[in-house]
Amino acid sequence: MKKVTIAILLAFILVLSTVGLASAITDGEYDGDGHPFVGLMIAQDANGTPMWRCSGTLISETVFLTAGHCTYGADHVEIWFYNNEADVRANGYPWVGQVGGTPYTHSDYPTASFVVHDVGVVVLDEAYPMAEYGELPQLNQLDALKTKRGKQEITFTAVGYGLQKINPVFEERRLDRMVATPHLIQINVPGFTGDFSMLLSNNASTGGTCFGDSGGPNFLGDSNVVAGVTSFGINGNCAGTGGVFRMDRQTALDFVTPFLDE
Repeated sequence: MKKVTIAILLAFILVLSTVGLASAITDGEYDGDGHPFVGLMIAQDANGTPMWRCSGTLISETVFLTAGHCTYGADHVEIWFYNNEADVRANGYPWVGQVGGTPYTHSDYPTASFVVHDVGVVVLDEAYPMAEYGELPQLNQLDALKTKRGKQEITFTAVGYGLQKINPVFEERRLDRMVATPHLIQINVPGFTGDFSMLLSNNASTGGTCFGDSGGPNFLGDSNVVAGVTSFGINGNCAGTGGVFRMDRQTALDFVTPFLDE
């Protein structure tokens, strides 16, 4: 996830040796086998050197959905679908994952603020079959949430890997797949969120997302529909709200759908 106030890729905390200084779900719970199609990715340069870490969702046996700022500038990606840190670290992290692939970023991503076209995919080198996958939303499906009363009753399921708590003097970071249930705060409001992203809660009651959880899914309710991917944050403590890039917009669907047809 990224801070809006910094144009560079704050979410792209560099991987130093075998220790990744990235982060993820805050005030959440261990996901266990709840979302086996959500994975941890490491972006690598042309020499195979690890650069940063993100999360993402397998939406077919060959297509992994994530944020544009997770794929932009990467040459190759390695992915793990284990749900706990011990298995991740024991199986090639951060060099060789369970499957690798080629990253692609929305073509308009570099032309505006990163939050406007913050979507990317990884096309896997080989098929990675699973019993189920994440699903794309219908066109403009989330617009209906704007007129619903009681936004605190509109919940999402955020899933990702990494740091669970952060404040100026304390961090708790792991590589476990975690889950939280933030609620809707803002959608279709003029400003930096516009109609391309939305704000979800991020507090001790609902949980939320943080740095390195970038690209991870925010499922609509308890479904497999990826309403949006984790995109940005408002402050360095990952508190208050979390920004999500919407996957129901035409520009996002037009970018991702052709990969599913290949």
